Amino acid sequence: MEPQAQAVVVVARARKDPELLGLSLRLLAATFRARWDDSSARPLLDEALRVTRRHRVWHVAATVLASRASVQHELGDVRAAARDLDAALAAMSRATSIEPAERARFLARVGLSLAVVEQHAGRLTESEQRYRAILASEALDPRSAAIATNNLALVLAERGDYDEAIDAADAAVALATSQVPSLEAPLVQSRAWIAVRAGRLQEGMRDFDRSAQAYVAAGIPLGEYYTEYADAMTDLRLLPEAAAAAARAVEELDAAGLQLMLTEAQMRLARISLLTGRAQEAGELADEAAQAARRQRRATWSARAQLIGVEARLQAGTAGLDELAVARRAAGRLESSGDLHSAVEAYLVAGRVALDLDRPRSAAPALSRARSLAERGQVLVRLRGRVAGALAERASGNPAGVLAECRAGLRDLAVHRSVMPTIELRALASGHGAELGEIGLGVVLAGASPARTLAWMERTRAAALSTRLPASDVPVVRPRSPSGGDAQAQDAEPGGADVSRSRVGGDVRVPVLDWSARQDVAPKLVALPQVPGLAATREALDGRTLVELGKLEGRLVAVVVESRRARLVELGAEEQVATELRPLLFALRRLANPRGGAAAEAARASADLRIARLRDLLIAPLGVGAQDELVVVPVGMLHGVPWSCLHDGPLAQAPSATFWVRTRRAALARGRTGSTVLVAGPDLVGANEEIDALRAVHPGALVLDRADAQAHTVVAALADADLAHLACHGSPRADNPMFSSLLLADGPVTVQELHGAGVAPHRLVLASCHSGADVAYLGDEVLGFVSAMLAQGTAGVVASIAAVPDVAAVDLMLELHRGLQDGLTLARALHAARGRVDRSTPEGFVNWCTFSAHGAA
Repeated sequence: MEPQAQAVVVVARARKDPELLGLSLRLLAATFRARWDDSSARPLLDEALRVTRRHRVWHVAATVLASRASVQHELGDVRAAARDLDAALAAMSRATSIEPAERARFLARVGLSLAVVEQHAGRLTESEQRYRAILASEALDPRSAAIATNNLALVLAERGDYDEAIDAADAAVALATSQVPSLEAPLVQSRAWIAVRAGRLQEGMRDFDRSAQAYVAAGIPLGEYYTEYADAMTDLRLLPEAAAAAARAVEELDAAGLQLMLTEAQMRLARISLLTGRAQEAGELADEAAQAARRQRRATWSARAQLIGVEARLQAGTAGLDELAVARRAAGRLESSGDLHSAVEAYLVAGRVALDLDRPRSAAPALSRARSLAERGQVLVRLRGRVAGALAERASGNPAGVLAECRAGLRDLAVHRSVMPTIELRALASGHGAELGEIGLGVVLAGASPARTLAWMERTRAAALSTRLPASDVPVVRPRSPSGGDAQAQDAEPGGADVSRSRVGGDVRVPVLDWSARQDVAPKLVALPQVPGLAATREALDGRTLVELGKLEGRLVAVVVESRRARLVELGAEEQVATELRPLLFALRRLANPRGGAAAEAARASADLRIARLRDLLIAPLGVGAQDELVVVPVGMLHGVPWSCLHDGPLAQAPSATFWVRTRRAALARGRTGSTVLVAGPDLVGANEEIDALRAVHPGALVLDRADAQAHTVVAALADADLAHLACHGSPRADNPMFSSLLLADGPVTVQELHGAGVAPHRLVLASCHSGADVAYLGDEVLGFVSAMLAQGTAGVVASIAAVPDVAAVDLMLELHRGLQDGLTLARALHAARGRVDRSTPEGFVNWCTFSAHGAA
């Protein structure tokens, strides 16, 4: 388009035709604007205006002024934009040779520009009225009609009217597709943003994929796309991806000089910084955005930015009466503007600041208003309203009201979580309910009832693992090339079609799901997992002692369920545990690969000291017998504790008590029927020796080693196995645990693939590094090899939380399997095997420390 426009400009100059020159310069400017290069477009429009004014070509001057107003607006000069729109109307009034229909279309386009100014200023009610009036006039050309319909959809979404917003967005995309193809990509992007905000995840993500591909194909910068994509990633709680997208948006929009959208992108980045605990950075970004919004005469956007600044100071502990006043003013302005989502958040922040200042009477009206406004919002807005309601009830001393708000919010969250297509997204979604879970825990702990406390902990514990993928969403493990890896995508990271990490321009890493192959799942009422009561739990425990850990305001608490009684035990600060755990794990890493006798001795001394201190912090206060068999349900960072070495008796872990009871019932129902599968992966010292030794214990086992240990063969064998043993290299991914992998003969197979393929051997031994290092997520969730297998139906797993000294593990594994052959559970067999380990060697000590049993089988 640009070369053709340049050619017309050359012809117009040669002919000295002012009308043609004005029109062609405006057309050439439009080609730069399509690439978001407003800085190059403005001089062309300036020249076009000079030419048309000098020669009194008023109808062209009017259209040039209208175009320049849009450029001025995007560059952040709102006053200049308003002046140009007034001048455009004046110029058109002087144009005497214009047909009435064309004049009407021009006036409608100027009305559209005025509506856009109102919208970007945050005056949603006024902009909605203008858009509706313009569309009702039927004077718009197809391009302007598509833009007006799209913008109306965005306004409606901001106001919380999602059904009408989706209808309007559909209409805008349909009009663009049929009559204005150049607008299709940005309008599909708008529909994507609306759909995700409305909770229609799969529709929205498909549209984001579609618009991104169109932008890339056309060579259009992705600044605005990244801004709205950051919102979607934030709603999904994919915060690293959200931060990367927002940072890229800031970079691109700043380079283009698009100050209006730059301010909005900076606010996204500030919000994400706040969510990730970087309060100082969030405050600085918010202050910068607020100043920019004030310069642009955008009072509503300034209020949004100021609100983030208040939250940042509240998080940093420096909020005072000034911040309370700012939050109150922001809340009133945002409500009057019609911005439902931001108004709810503003009233909630005002209430939090008042409570932090010990002013409950000041907090009550703000929290109440947040609660009532949120009722007509989508699920994430309603959750914020439930938090406001719970805080208000707590401040008024009504524990029953607090729990009612928390229960209602967690039910809403269960519905939201149920439509997530992957276990990772479900786990991340639980983070939206973390505060409700902790508020409720505080109430039940105050009641000092072990039974109610355990029931409440179980309400939020490992909820994402309770939902299995529908059959249509289960991917198979893909064929790999003979050289290893995916036969269809050699350069892709390991992973199935279900979730992968890819790039959409630059360095922004985003999760990409195969949305096109999925059926849309409508939100529906979801039955929360049935939590067993104390009687059912004790029956399943059969003499064991349950220790379920919780966390409240940084302090740890345990519910201890024994055969005849249940107790609440306070354990101390989580930070004390972290202080000992970090050096212990460091020492174990050094001992797994010792570099000299002195270094090994120092590491062993450190490890012994840290183990003793962790025993004092986590086990001694429980008051359990030294040889009691424990079932431990960790929380948060306690999933990284090597629990086996802290207790002298048998010990098993579980994501929740509900999961442990489920695995116990499965173990009792199944018995010991089924095959045994032994797998040796490539390039692992001692793997073949280990499998050869286990052959003698399991003479009828199916053995897959060397070239036979290929992904599809292993998966097929594991599906119906009673007992599976995998001696393979493990590659942990703490940033994305579902992409942790085991190395097989034809390449790595990920947790995501195993989980998605429905692989669930009854009992599983993972003799590989870090195979038990599941990762905790906000909201009492945990993901990794162990949790994924238990969620799929495996009843027991043995795995290590750290690096495994390869050859030294053979003796431990041999003793473990001998115990299993004698009819012991995994926990008891591992306990017996660990008792025979030579702990005087660094390798033996590491294996004694790091292997744990999970589940009841």
